[in-house]
Amino acid sequence: MKTKSKIEKKIKNKFSVFYLEVVNESDQHSVPINSQTHFKVTLVSDDFEGVSLIARHRLMNALLKTELEDGVHALALHIYTIDQWETKNNTSPISSICLGGGN
Repeated sequence: MKTKSKIEKKIKNKFSVFYLEVVNESDQHSVPINSQTHFKVTLVSDDFEGVSLIARHRLMNALLKTELEDGVHALALHIYTIDQWETKNNTSPISSICLGGGN
């Protein structure tokens, strides 16, 4: 199973998902073609009501511990409540392109 699918499955099994987008952004970085090392996760759930941003990140890092140990190098997390998501006009930040490193 591809890393993206594993991430999606774990999140869907753990949280009540209102919106989920998992994007493999490895091609925007100095890594070999077809890498699965850099991911952007946008998750919107009412499970995050009253949960601080740092606590949300800790939950996600604990949930995806295996993936982080098995090759995921970067994990951009954009985690919102439904109200926060609607305030942001249903969009997450655009990721920047990597400017350094080499193969």
